[in-house]
Formats: sequence, structure tokens, C-alpha cells
Amino acid sequence: MSENELAGQFFDAAVALLRRVRDEEAGRIAAAGSLLADAVVAGGRLFVFGAGHSAIAAQDVVYRAGGLALMNLLAVPGAVGVDVVPATLGSALERVDGLAGAVLDSSPARAGDVLIVVSLSGRNSLPVEMAVNARALGLKVIGVTSLAYAEETKSRHASGTFLKDHCDLVLDTKIAVGDAELRAEGVDAPFGPASTVVATALLQAVVATAAGELADRGHTPPMLRSGNVDGGHEWNGQILDAYADRIFFRHR
Repeated sequence: MSENELAGQFFDAAVALLRRVRDEEAGRIAAAGSLLADAVVAGGRLFVFGAGHSAIAAQDVVYRAGGLALMNLLAVPGAVGVDVVPATLGSALERVDGLAGAVLDSSPARAGDVLIVVSLSGRNSLPVEMAVNARALGLKVIGVTSLAYAEETKSRHASGTFLKDHCDLVLDTKIAVGDAELRAEGVDAPFGPASTVVATALLQAVVATAAGELADRGHTPPMLRSGNVDGGHEWNGQILDAYADRIFFRHR
């Protein structure tokens, strides 16, 4: 099998997943956008969290050209992508009890805010406890996860529950257990993970929905522009100043 055939198969698999998510999750995407819009109108703040590779999708909606300026990354040191050595330490940290509570207690998150928790499997302690503790603080929680894991694997949290069990709203990425779309002769392990593609698209769809919802309600959504177009930095500076009390990635 040629490399081009495998590349085409991966694109086909990713496109099929995106179409399925678009069609099957449309109502929940709309509801998630409404939750974000509700918080913005009410003066609330927006947070997004993901550990390991799930952090990639979370980071993609933070300080993003064309994105909602109020999205803030809720980061757990050592668990954001593969930013530690060895990289396997990040996976181990996802299974440590108590980290989520410590992070939330020291964060600016408060009742009325919204937290999006991205976790492919939703089975590890960190995303489960993040959702549990956030709801206890009065936040609305949106989970982005694959429901297949809750059906085919066991939770690693002491409660035996998954992320999906502690959310106000769940968006299903439809990713199969193992996150590998391809198989080929001579390649011992399945490969071609598509979870980042799908989770990133889901979050961008939610943000787009929120922007439209805000506009429909008569509120100008605070969207960022690219710093690589003329006037972009000046535009963004005005947005950051206007919403300084709700943006926590900037330096004052």
C-alpha cells in the first residue's frame, strides 16, 4: 500500500467523523454555544481545560485569531500537552487525585462561569475531578469526550464515573477506543489518530455558534483579529482592554 493511499484513507476517515459529529451533535453544539453566550451576557468568564493531547484542542480556542477573546486556558502544570520530561509524566499526572481541586481553588473561576473540559477518554481522575469541582463551585461544565470509552473501558477515578457523568452538557467526538483510524500490513499497531481534528473542530463550532448567538441577542461578540493583518494588534488591544476583568491570559 502506498503512502498516498494511507494519506487518503486518513482524510476520508477524518471527514467522515466530522460529518457524523456535525449531524449528530448539532443540537448539543447549539446548546453549548448558548451556554457560552449566556455567560458572556451575564458578565461571566469562559474557561477551557484539557490534559495531554486534549490540551491541543483546548489551546486552539484561546487567544486565537477569529476566536472569542474571553476564552481562558485553565492549565494544570505538567499536564498541558507534552510539556514535561519525560512526556510520560504528563499521563501519570492525569491519574493523580486532588490536582484539579488545587488548580480550581487557585484560579479566578467562580459561580456563573463556564468551563469546557476536553478529554478523549474521560476516564482519568484529572478531567473527572475538574468537572466535579467546577460544578461544586457553581460553574456550568461542558464536556468534550468520546462516549465509546464509557461503554468499553473502566474509569480510573475512585468513584467509577467518567467525565460525561459530571457535565451539564456533553459533546461526543465519536472517536473509537484507541483513537486510531488506520491499519496496514507491516504496521503492528493501529495508527492515524483523529481525536485532535474532531475535538478542535467541535470547539471552533461551539465558539462560532456563541458568536452568532451573541449577535442575534444584540451583543457585539468580542472577537480577536489576526495580528498578521493591518490593524490587527490595535483591534486586539482594544478588546483586551475592554474585557480586562474577564481575560486572564494577558499581563497587566
